Amino acid sequence: MKTHALPEVYCYLNGEYTPLAEAKISVMDRGFIFGDGAYEMLPVYGRRLFRFEAHMDRFERSLAKLRIISPLLRAEWLEIARKLISKVDAEDQAVYLQVSRGVAPRNHVMPTGIQPTLFAYSSAAKPISAEERHHGVSCVSARDFRWERGDIKSTSLLGNVLARQISADQGAMETILLRDGFLTEASASNVWIVKEGALLGPPKSEQVLEGIRVELLKELCEEVGIGYNLRPISEAELFAADEVILSSATKEVLPVTTLDHQAVGHGALRGKPGPVYARLYEAYQRAKLLQSI
Repeated sequence: MKTHALPEVYCYLNGEYTPLAEAKISVMDRGFIFGDGAYEMLPVYGRRLFRFEAHMDRFERSLAKLRIISPLLRAEWLEIARKLISKVDAEDQAVYLQVSRGVAPRNHVMPTGIQPTLFAYSSAAKPISAEERHHGVSCVSARDFRWERGDIKSTSLLGNVLARQISADQGAMETILLRDGFLTEASASNVWIVKEGALLGPPKSEQVLEGIRVELLKELCEEVGIGYNLRPISEAELFAADEVILSSATKEVLPVTTLDHQAVGHGALRGKPGPVYARLYEAYQRAKLLQSI
């Protein structure tokens, strides 16, 4: 049976630093049995964490919604992250943090008084290629069949896995999801459209993860003079958009130039990255220098 090699990095597991391939948890951990936990992914540029406070705000919100008491102070997470970063031979990295409810006999009811399982590691970032940025990427659309608590960054990601596989099977970058005729997000990205020069995204709700780039892109739009609004976006608006843009910790901002095998946009820019994307990408690179610790 084919196996995939794990990164040769150290991880943090319940107070100990150990090679990732040697880390072990109980098979009765609720993170393993139920996906009962929360996680966060923090980008690292030049060995510095990008928008650490915003990422930790979301991590703590997710834990609170799962009724898991945050087991460490924020300063302790920062110390762990920096130690893991120091052990990786790459300037740009991605730090993964996870807390599960802990080990207990299998029962759907949340047990009390158990110790959460803490896990973290960092690995070299896998940047988007220059070709993908120059030409844009393709996406497909699908019905959003996931559970309705998309606002929790939960380790229960089977719905997202199934959604992402739809695009992987077609050689596409992402699966853009629609619920009841309106845009929600993609399997592992937030989704934006451009209409008449303004950046538009779905409103905050329990069905959509509040991506860190939601607030960041608002700031960048204000900086460069681009209109910005969060409101319901219909399926028709998505397919008629001047530009479609993905955002995530690993993609930063990324232009979608083909959706369901049809070119995105209009006129001379049809099927090409648009001017709003270009301005936001440049502003994003400036923010990386100013907003990392």
